[in-house]
Amino acid sequence: MYRHLERRLVDHLREFLRRTYDLEIANIVVEQPPQIEFGEYALPIAFELARKLRKAPRKIAEEIVAGVGAIPGFEKFEVAGGGYINVRVSRAELATALAADLSFAGRSSADRSSAANVPPGKVLVEHSSINPNKAAHIGHLRNAILGDTFVRLLRFAGREVDVQNYIDNTGVQVADVVVGFLHIEKKSRAQIEALAAAPRFDYLCWDLYARVSQWYEEDKSNLQARAATLRAIEEGNNETAAIADVISVAVLKRHLETMERLDTEYDFLPRESEILHLHFWDAAFTKLKEASVLAYENEGKNKGCWVMRRAGTSAKPLTTEDPSASPSASLGASAKAAGSEGTDEGEIAEGKITEEDQKVIVRSNGTVGYVGKDIAYHMWKFGLLGRDFGYRKFYRYPNAHDCWISTTDGEKDHPHFGDVAEIYNVIDARQSEAQNTVIEALRELGHGEAADRYTHFSYEMVALTPRCAAELGYNLSEEDKARPWIEVSGRKGFGVKADDLLDALIISAGKEVDVRHPELSEAERASIATQIAIGALRYFMLKFTKQSVIAFDFKDALSFEGDTGPYAQYAVVRASNIFRKGGFDPDAYCRDQASRVSTADFAKYLTGESGNDIWELWLAASKTSYIVSQCIATTEPAYLAKHAFQLAQLFSTFYHRYPILSEADEGRRKFLLTTAAVVRRELIRVLAAMGIGVPPVM
Repeated sequence: MYRHLERRLVDHLREFLRRTYDLEIANIVVEQPPQIEFGEYALPIAFELARKLRKAPRKIAEEIVAGVGAIPGFEKFEVAGGGYINVRVSRAELATALAADLSFAGRSSADRSSAANVPPGKVLVEHSSINPNKAAHIGHLRNAILGDTFVRLLRFAGREVDVQNYIDNTGVQVADVVVGFLHIEKKSRAQIEALAAAPRFDYLCWDLYARVSQWYEEDKSNLQARAATLRAIEEGNNETAAIADVISVAVLKRHLETMERLDTEYDFLPRESEILHLHFWDAAFTKLKEASVLAYENEGKNKGCWVMRRAGTSAKPLTTEDPSASPSASLGASAKAAGSEGTDEGEIAEGKITEEDQKVIVRSNGTVGYVGKDIAYHMWKFGLLGRDFGYRKFYRYPNAHDCWISTTDGEKDHPHFGDVAEIYNVIDARQSEAQNTVIEALRELGHGEAADRYTHFSYEMVALTPRCAAELGYNLSEEDKARPWIEVSGRKGFGVKADDLLDALIISAGKEVDVRHPELSEAERASIATQIAIGALRYFMLKFTKQSVIAFDFKDALSFEGDTGPYAQYAVVRASNIFRKGGFDPDAYCRDQASRVSTADFAKYLTGESGNDIWELWLAASKTSYIVSQCIATTEPAYLAKHAFQLAQLFSTFYHRYPILSEADEGRRKFLLTTAAVVRRELIRVLAAMGIGVPPVM
């Protein structure tokens, strides 16, 4: 409701400015007063208009207040200070609408989209994108939680969303594990298949991956095994490629099982193997040359390379001196591993390549780098490539939702993927240069609108507090113990596996649940502990802004006090207990309470100084859609966590200040119950958008 009223306010103000001053203002800023006593909205528009109208800001503010007229849902406008306009809503009307849930009741998703001016078209969110060579780790959890929450936010706002998880199953990381099995462990294909069928095969690969890195360090000639393995994997139709497929598929299934524990699902798993074998790059390369996006270098350090010209410079003419008119992406990783010109994909992942290096799309040996393949993939996303994957069902979730995977042929009947209106790529900040290069390529191909609808949803890394690292069994030096965080490294085998972290959180939460609720069955206590643990983890990963480095800590995440998931969950449980003790069903009460409290009653209990503290709680509860839209516009889910914490805090104050069930005045008791019901409903809604459920008890 808060967002709806803000739009109504802006529309009326824009019409007034057009009518009175003949001005068209595209963006009218609406702020929130620092204190509830000043109103619900603050308008600094008079300061912006002062230069244009050549009047004092306060004089303009007075003219607006006098002339804007009555606006439904608003009580009054007041000039403050040198020209601010404070706006007060009709508390009773807003509370009545919020109590009746008019923002959602009786509306379909499409209706909500239309009412909220949601743009048309499907949105594609790509997240997780874990190399299928070992177990997922704590950094992958941040990516998945950010991505899954953003998907939930978009769907909350009425958008149609496809969730994709890009699988690099032909890269150096998978090849290294194959090398480990074949050259260090000396395993046959049959033996590897047997291991892959066992539980937590991804853990075995985790340890082997670290051993392979050490093996390379011991003797650089061992890198020849990597080069040969990569070449065989990318060529396909051989024993080595078959082994790589066994490993990557088994690890990928484990990743999906891990993310399922977080209630995170995917719709489609596009694999790099199909981007290679279905010749996506060949199609993209042709388009890039025809549009003169790429130029062939005849001299200098990039001699023999196809490069993207820099933005703002004149196009270099294409030449026919290129010895290979159609370089194949299928040799990229193997050539790099063998020491040819270019940069290792591992360095790209670590953010070490320069902007100049990224402008080289095809190397002098005819190999195509990471960015080239990514350009082709994103052209497919926007429906600009003229090619498509084959599809087959790969994984079914308990709710019967199917996750599809790419293949060279596949099933005839499948959902339509790709050809979307908007893209959000959840990829860490170290990939910014590569992401910007893909956007630039789209723009130079003439697809400026697509480039504008391509968002790199970047975020920073996850580390461990020294205390957390010690609890996980790592030996720390005195220097390590003094650091603010300990950085993890998959190649060194130092880090926190995602499942280990989840298991540890559930065990820790379970100890608390066992003490508090010994009367419950073991299964009930386990379920509650799991909900608390998952809620704690998701909230912890979301409460920090994307550009903050997170130092994870068990104790901080699981605390029942302060800015934590359990604290927000506890607020809902407390609200539910009020209704349980009173013999009411909270959901039924919330559905029916619009008829229990009249607009006059709301006006009675929400006016005056005594009503300000409860009104602050109602106002916060009205902002769910407003906060969701803010999160989407800024790609910053941390605002939602802050909103959940504020609601939980305000409700805690309300809970302790007002003994609802013992209230003697029947009208006031209904009003207080309605307040609890509405806040409980909105908190559940907010937590659900964060992927957090609420247990029956805490």
